[in-house]
Amino acid sequence: MKNDKTKSNNINNNKLIVIGVVLIVVLILVDVLIQNIPWKNLIQKEVITTENRDVTITDTGIAESVDKLYNATVIVKVAGQTGQIAGWGSGVVYDKDDSKAYILTNNHVVESASKIEIEFTNESTATGTLVGRDEIADIAVVSVPVDSIVQVASIGKSADVRLGDTVFAIGTPVSLSYKFTVTRGILSGKDRLVEMTSSQKSYFQTSTESWYMNLLQIDASINSGNSGGPLANANGEVIGINNSKLSSTYGSSSIENMGFAIPIEDALNVATQLRSNGKVTRPYLGVSMTSIEQASRAGINVPSNVTSGAVIVEIQKGSPIEKTDLKAGDIITKFGDYTIKDFKYLKYYLYRYNVGDKVTITYMRDGKEKTTEMTLKES
Repeated sequence: MKNDKTKSNNINNNKLIVIGVVLIVVLILVDVLIQNIPWKNLIQKEVITTENRDVTITDTGIAESVDKLYNATVIVKVAGQTGQIAGWGSGVVYDKDDSKAYILTNNHVVESASKIEIEFTNESTATGTLVGRDEIADIAVVSVPVDSIVQVASIGKSADVRLGDTVFAIGTPVSLSYKFTVTRGILSGKDRLVEMTSSQKSYFQTSTESWYMNLLQIDASINSGNSGGPLANANGEVIGINNSKLSSTYGSSSIENMGFAIPIEDALNVATQLRSNGKVTRPYLGVSMTSIEQASRAGINVPSNVTSGAVIVEIQKGSPIEKTDLKAGDIITKFGDYTIKDFKYLKYYLYRYNVGDKVTITYMRDGKEKTTEMTLKES
């Protein structure tokens, strides 16, 4: 009996020890939980405080720059053979003398005009006189009495404008209800060689009457009626003359905000010649050309190793190029310092030279490379 009682006491003692250990462990865990869990945050609702402030935000954008140019912008209204206004474009007053003010616009705005009327931002009008126009550069100069203008534009430099810089255009697109519309964007590209065609301005079509223009690319919206209007930098200085855009019907792709402008340096160079001579003096070759791809239609076989160049189809009698070693079937691959991709590039680079310049021409004949020289003559 005594042994049984002693054994029972030992069991009870062991139970007490186990219970004690468990209680100690529980207390330790509770303490850890109290120390590490943010009980206060769990039982209290989060309170967010706000501060009221009077804030005035002023964004004038390019308003001051637009004001600097706005009143120098004009509408160039043109009349057909009936004498009635048949269409319009835009323009900008860029210079003046004691008696006349001079307006830059596009050739394709005024090329068929029998009469030109200029409308200013104050709604006054004046009869415009065509000083001269040039199809290749798509530039025309119109004069008006100096006392009729509102303002003369400040001229900038397209060479100083960087890709991504702010630019804006002013013109009268789509309808005369939208006179002197301002659109804003950035300079998207420089030195874009854009293909033009004679008179019809059917851009990006292959034609023997095609040539390339070196243009600024912009994403500021321009539409029919903007032609001839100014493109300006963020300071309101004219850096280009708007002249074209890619149509949304080009191919099967949807195209938006791809407009082009003539660099102001090129426009002014042409304008100076128009005011001095009434025309632009350019050299010419006196040759009919085609592309590598179209050469077979002219009965000319092009070697398979020749993939680019301007193919000579016919040389005019008495032309400057007749005095060289070139003949029909030759493929011009280099003109002076410029590599020739096709005949339209040849025209573009030809116009970078002056009458009287001597130029070395590299060409292919029967698969062999040859050179010759010529002195450029006036067209």
